Amino acid sequence: MLDVLTNDILPVFSMLALGFLLGRAGKVHRAEATAVNRIAFLVLQPALIFPLVNGLDWSAFRLDAIALYACCQAILFASAFFVAYRLLRRDMVEAWLLAMATIFVNTLLYIWPISFLIYGEKAATAVTGIVAWDATVTFAFFIVTTDLLVNRASSPMQSLRRVAANPVLIAIALGVLGNVATLPTPAPVLTAMEFAGAGAAPLTLFALGVILSGHSLMPTPTVITISSLKLLVFPALVWAALQVGQRPEDWNSLLLLCAAGPSGAMAFSLGVLHGVRTDQLAPVIIWTSTLSLFSLAFLA
Repeated sequence: MLDVLTNDILPVFSMLALGFLLGRAGKVHRAEATAVNRIAFLVLQPALIFPLVNGLDWSAFRLDAIALYACCQAILFASAFFVAYRLLRRDMVEAWLLAMATIFVNTLLYIWPISFLIYGEKAATAVTGIVAWDATVTFAFFIVTTDLLVNRASSPMQSLRRVAANPVLIAIALGVLGNVATLPTPAPVLTAMEFAGAGAAPLTLFALGVILSGHSLMPTPTVITISSLKLLVFPALVWAALQVGQRPEDWNSLLLLCAAGPSGAMAFSLGVLHGVRTDQLAPVIIWTSTLSLFSLAFLA
């Protein structure tokens, strides 16, 4: 457990911690981190997502396990949104992103690199399956719905133009199209994307740390509730769902590892991108990132 924590988990977590410390020390400012976050979101993440989606071997995945995981996401998201919006009285878009934080784990930027360090590419197939699901379906859903909620006054045509021009959605669509149609991607293009995509995770985590450093970490009722739903309820829900049916044990353990991960940085990135209030979302990211270190080390 200690080896996994020090050798595989903390090195990935260190970029978030470094950004947080430099932000608190005043060495890097929020405006700079916001610009970095925007570049990472709109430029580097598409370069990371396209090769992932384009090169997926869907036959290697246990779709029954991914479907159970997705059902757990839907159930908890609906419950968390009701709690945040109705009981905790948060603004609708803020409640939407807080609910997203309970089910959208930082799989692409956090769990995926950790699982590859620990298990290698072949052993981390289950994690790749969840990364593929979250990157193509869950993330796209939240990009579109958050944009529509923020711009409720826009006409349908304006909304369509905005959504259709989103680089992340374009990368997802092209990746799926290329995969389904088995269209070859030129090697120089893949090399360029691999080069650019390698910077997506560290830059996003670093920028996130800087931006988070300007927020209070006080565990308010909202922070405690959302963090508890993420760290306790979601893994328990996934564990219970995975008792249905038979599959290789490594799929169950690795999907549980995904569920136990911290709240995804993308909920916060979407909030920053759209100017949504993040003073409650920020501590959720910090607390879940910190408290999940030991549970991840134990489960891994």
